[in-house]
Amino acid sequence: MMHQYKTRGTCSSMITFDIEDGILKNVCFTGGCNGNLKGIAKLTEGMNAKEVAERIKGVKCGFKNTSCPDQLALAIEEALKQEEAK
Repeated sequence: MMHQYKTRGTCSSMITFDIEDGILKNVCFTGGCNGNLKGIAKLTEGMNAKEVAERIKGVKCGFKNTSCPDQLALAIEEALKQEEAK
């Protein structure tokens, strides 16, 4: 199932991804640091979604209270809650 998440407090504005059988797929960031976010997307591809969220939650960007990886973690957590509710 494809999920969309509008980010808050980051240079990227949107994250889209799929979770299939608990596995993260097709991660794509809109905006932000192109090379870094493509790298994060490739590194997380095929990993357990819950494990990805646990590893990157709380990462900060400079003096901001969040980062693109942190926003991905929040997006994954939200998506997993939605899938559990079904």
